[in-house]
Amino acid sequence: MKIGVIGLGDIAEKAHLPVLTQLAGVELVFCTRNPERLKYLAEKFRISEYYTDYKDLVKAGVDAVMIHSATSSHFEIARFFLDIGMPVFVDKPLASTYQECEQLHDLAEQKQQPLFVGFNRRYIPLYQAHLPSVTAPASPDVPLLSLRWEKNRYDLTSETRTFIFDDFIHPLDSTNIHGSISADDLFITSQFDSTAKDETKLARLDVQWQQGGTLFHASMNRLNGITNEVISATYRNLTYRFNSFVEGNKWQGNRHEIVKLADWTPMLASKGFYGMAEHWLDVIKTGKQAHDVTQRNLHSHYLAESVYQKVVASNV
Repeated sequence: MKIGVIGLGDIAEKAHLPVLTQLAGVELVFCTRNPERLKYLAEKFRISEYYTDYKDLVKAGVDAVMIHSATSSHFEIARFFLDIGMPVFVDKPLASTYQECEQLHDLAEQKQQPLFVGFNRRYIPLYQAHLPSVTAPASPDVPLLSLRWEKNRYDLTSETRTFIFDDFIHPLDSTNIHGSISADDLFITSQFDSTAKDETKLARLDVQWQQGGTLFHASMNRLNGITNEVISATYRNLTYRFNSFVEGNKWQGNRHEIVKLADWTPMLASKGFYGMAEHWLDVIKTGKQAHDVTQRNLHSHYLAESVYQKVVASNV
């Protein structure tokens, strides 16, 4: 299987390429506009075929492409490859606006090609092992009562759309497990950085809703004392709290237990990149993506756009 990798920035180098280059039966072709970085990474990962123009990947005969370039370029590149009938992987967010996301999904459906969005937090093995209904279909035996997902940053306020689409979409998608809540049912609070010169830097955002008896809360504070991620889930008389992807706390029967991944679990496996890559390869091989996955991908971007519009409107 031959896969074109477009965009060779930090996330590609640190997270995706170390995983992809270890997968059996996968041949990679690199593409980035920077010739110096292209040559450097091709040598580092022992890639013999590489280009500076993504359209040249068609001549290279790739079976699918992975897009890791800047968000602003996602729509144009994804549209090009979907239009010629090729499976496409795009790092979150799929595009800068929900309108563009809809257009890409419509094109993928028209061309009958899978459009995969890289939400690695859906594949974190520690959460898959301990959080029923969060990373797997709901379990009637263990009903989820509440889920809170915080992703915080230190001293990193941002323009509102970038804040929401490029970063907040992680906790938003991670709590959007049903992929069906109406934007009208969201309760949104936001806080802007009062010390910013133009007073348009978003500092904190919280989005809450209730669905099917479960309380959901996605949160991000970009003036936090430390960069961290905290996940809390409650079931009946059972509570989990995770401050990392490798270890967490479990309370049940009035007792405390530490739960953790097995020793020597690779760091990128603990962050879900191995599981995501395996799922992506399966999607390429079958040429299909589960309908509920596609719907959740699109719905998370719909929520992001809805939150953006509401935050802007409330702060005019």
